[in-house]
Amino acid sequence: MKLIAEYLPYNLHFRFPAATSRGVLMEKAVYYISVRDPDCPDYPGIGECGALPGLSPDYLPDYEMRLRQVLKTLMASEFDGGMDKAFDLAHHCAGVDLPSIRFGLETALLDLDGGGRRQLFGGSFTHGESRIPINGLVWMGDAGFMAAQVEEKLAEGYGCIKIKVGSVDLDQELTILRTIRNRFTESQMLIRLDANGAFGPSDAMDLLSRYAEYGIHSIEQPIRPGQCDAMYGLCRNSPIPIALDEELIGHPDAGSRRSLLESIGPQYIVLKPSLLGGFAACDSWIGLADSLGCGWWITSMLESNIGLNAIAQFTSNYAHTTHQGLGTGRLYRNNVISPLRISGGTLYLDTGAGWDLSPLTNWKKP
Repeated sequence: MKLIAEYLPYNLHFRFPAATSRGVLMEKAVYYISVRDPDCPDYPGIGECGALPGLSPDYLPDYEMRLRQVLKTLMASEFDGGMDKAFDLAHHCAGVDLPSIRFGLETALLDLDGGGRRQLFGGSFTHGESRIPINGLVWMGDAGFMAAQVEEKLAEGYGCIKIKVGSVDLDQELTILRTIRNRFTESQMLIRLDANGAFGPSDAMDLLSRYAEYGIHSIEQPIRPGQCDAMYGLCRNSPIPIALDEELIGHPDAGSRRSLLESIGPQYIVLKPSLLGGFAACDSWIGLADSLGCGWWITSMLESNIGLNAIAQFTSNYAHTTHQGLGTGRLYRNNVISPLRISGGTLYLDTGAGWDLSPLTNWKKP
């Protein structure tokens, strides 16, 4: 069948300045896309496309123009339903150079195929029968701000806390880690760190040794991507297990992905569907990681509840043995209202609640 497609620019506003080693975010620009069957136009599939400055390979000045072209290609194509055909069509329309748009298109097509009910993958999570353990995220800031976040996450019952590090005073970070460890053992509380490539290759090992005193589960991307020899050395010798994150960008095929993992040998990889090209790409990474004995988890990339819902449902179809990074639904003042809920450090769908997409108006034709 032929499809009707529209899109909507939307600015998400953070509840607080969201600081990372790459800068401070006050808002995030996204584009929602709507895909309809002309014979059943009242039940559209909705997807979310959003790129981040300094991170996403498709954060481009002509992003909207490229999105429009992708949607025009979509409307000139045929879609007969099914997950594999949705993935193939998204790849045909967006290619490998527009990973966040490909993710949004996969989401919209899967939603349409499921009847426009925001139920994309099925399974017990989608039906409110199971929960996903998630980490509580602590953002960078001054000592008071970070300490308050830690206390909040501990009070909410999280069993895993992820702390952004690398842009504030090291002693301040170590004080926070010491506070957590004085109250919880490693078996009671996992601590993950995320450096976003903030460390230099020459001083990374010293810093990792300082953090390691507090029983750290893992650290994401300690040095900038593209320094494979240095990263290999860290993965071999670090007292803290290394998780690759930004390092995974720009590997569009299975051969390139395998070569990266084999040449660096990380203990973990972190998968962001918006960054890596959608669900089909993440499924490929998972298969490779499993075959090489590399652990993994899935993380949202500051999506609103539209994208987060899709990622959570995708994640729930795997046997996850560790905490996932899916706790970002509370970041925005103007998020789409959804049945996603967090309780006791877990994410679940409240089947007694619904979606409210009424703020999404004035859709544009491509």
